[in-house]
Amino acid sequence: MRTHDQLDKPYSPSRFYLNKHEGKFMGVCAGLADYTGIEALWWRVGLFVSLWMTGGMTLFLYLLVGFFADKRPAYLPSPAPEERQFQMKARRAPQGTIRDVHARFRALDRRLSSIEKHHTTSNSSLAREIDALK
Repeated sequence: MRTHDQLDKPYSPSRFYLNKHEGKFMGVCAGLADYTGIEALWWRVGLFVSLWMTGGMTLFLYLLVGFFADKRPAYLPSPAPEERQFQMKARRAPQGTIRDVHARFRALDRRLSSIEKHHTTSNSSLAREIDALK
């Protein structure tokens, strides 16, 4: 059950949240992976490279994000891999995702129409054969 505090901050799938469940230290890299669709491993590699190149200045930014970013609400279940992939794709290219979903619905509609046509025509011929037997 959600608490009063959880109701004050509505969940938005298009916002950045810390992912402490899949994170190693504070959940920043895992949260970035959820938000952008780039694997957390690559965010971690990038973090270590930037730590080395900036002499540790990136650590300050990492800690700042880790302390002040909102945690992913605990009452939400982890999305299925397909749903997670869809959310990431939608964040990167929303118009392309809408076109893709529309095309999938059109293909499903065509298939359903074909199935309906097959069954309704075969049932009418079956009904005629049954009537002929009477």
